[in-house]
Amino acid sequence: MGVAMAVDVGGTKAEAALVRDDGSIVEGTRSRVPTGASADAATLRGAIDELVRTCAASPEWAEVTAAGIGSAGPVDLPSGAISPINMTNVRDFGIVDAIRASSGLDDVVLRLDGTCIALAELWLGAARGIRNAIVIVVSTGVGGGIVSDGRLVAGRSGNAGHVGQVVIERVEASAAAATVEGIASGPHTVAWAQERGWPGVTGEDLAAAYRAGDPVATAAVARSAGAVGVGLLDAATLLDLELAVIGGGFSFVADDYPAQVEAAIRAAAVNGYAGRMRVVRAELGGDAPLVGAAALVHRRDLLG
Repeated sequence: MGVAMAVDVGGTKAEAALVRDDGSIVEGTRSRVPTGASADAATLRGAIDELVRTCAASPEWAEVTAAGIGSAGPVDLPSGAISPINMTNVRDFGIVDAIRASSGLDDVVLRLDGTCIALAELWLGAARGIRNAIVIVVSTGVGGGIVSDGRLVAGRSGNAGHVGQVVIERVEASAAAATVEGIASGPHTVAWAQERGWPGVTGEDLAAAYRAGDPVATAAVARSAGAVGVGLLDAATLLDLELAVIGGGFSFVADDYPAQVEAAIRAAAVNGYAGRMRVVRAELGGDAPLVGAAALVHRRDLLG
């Protein structure tokens, strides 16, 4: 059984584990190190070294010949570098070379984190057997990955799938505020509700208020789901997608969040084929980033 080292680099943490070729995570190898908005290149190098040490302590490290990395973007596949939006002090960081140096592994594969999550759901989750799909995460940010004709789409630089940065409203001040992420993410949705007198603080507070029937919370959730729906519809119109898979912590703000997104798609569709895209919840939860990173090694046949 093959084993890969899987690494996930996000805006708040870096995480790693050993993952077998059936998608199972090797017990005792999963660890995480905080990063955060103040992280710089030295912070990230230190985190990588710590994560590799934990993985290398496993008896199954002897079977590892390759590593897969999923990272917040933008990424630059030709150079193996990353410049995460939420880590402004990390720019053009050569993460592929850093993993090689720390682990001794020559075979290191990098993709956008949304691409890895999509790959995980295509391999073992809600998109199994689907040839044309988009997988989206609605959380602190909004990201995604695209499956077209049965293969993951990377694009020229590796950034295909950045659905969160798609502009869906008229740009009047900041373009970022008119994007899917600028409207639909957890923090932006909470802020929108607070501006209208809602007294809560967190996404969990908003979820409770939604369940209680609070009208502002209800409107805030509908606004978020509507923005996600329009962003997904744009992707479906361009790529003729049949399925959207939604994950991420904020998507659980309402049990019917996927249904609201699907309703928004139906209501806004200009072309009928795009409006027929189904919306379902992701199946792999918090394991998806690492499973998807490992799939960069185990399921290279699915990579575009």
